[in-house]
Amino acid sequence: MEFQLEQATNILRRTPDTLNSLLRGAPAEWTIGNEGGDTWSPYDILGHLIHGEETDWLPRAKIILRLGESRAFEPFDRFAQFEKSRGKSADELLDKFEALRTENLAALRQMNITPDQLELRGTHPELGSVTLRELLATWAVHDLSHIAQATRVMCKQYSEAVGPWKQYLPILG
Repeated sequence: MEFQLEQATNILRRTPDTLNSLLRGAPAEWTIGNEGGDTWSPYDILGHLIHGEETDWLPRAKIILRLGESRAFEPFDRFAQFEKSRGKSADELLDKFEALRTENLAALRQMNITPDQLELRGTHPELGSVTLRELLATWAVHDLSHIAQATRVMCKQYSEAVGPWKQYLPILG
């Protein structure tokens, strides 16, 4: 499928509602459970999404539009949420994420990005040259991948409870 900014922003606009429906008011067992080891819980995912709203997607889009490849993006700390979210409830994180996403989508709309601008390039610190189109497409897919991750982690909390039906539930495999 070819990238379309309107479709991507539609996904981005829906993410807070999706996570609100899934997590708001849920018992802690559902929001802080993970898959073991260094895996993330839905709570951790919320913190990660917030950090991305603050430091990743829109700041990088602005760098591409203003400076192109002349200035590399700041490296993204994929684990900053562990410190930044400490002491906050999942509902507080949901509120913060929704507010930031609303602000960022309004700012994105105000940029009035043209098809030609989608081809402008920036410099990712690890990946090298990337386009604005690729950055914005990744933002939408990043959301969807973390929604899938959160639901998978929640499913795994009942991995044993489902008994023999586990064989029919590939998400638990």
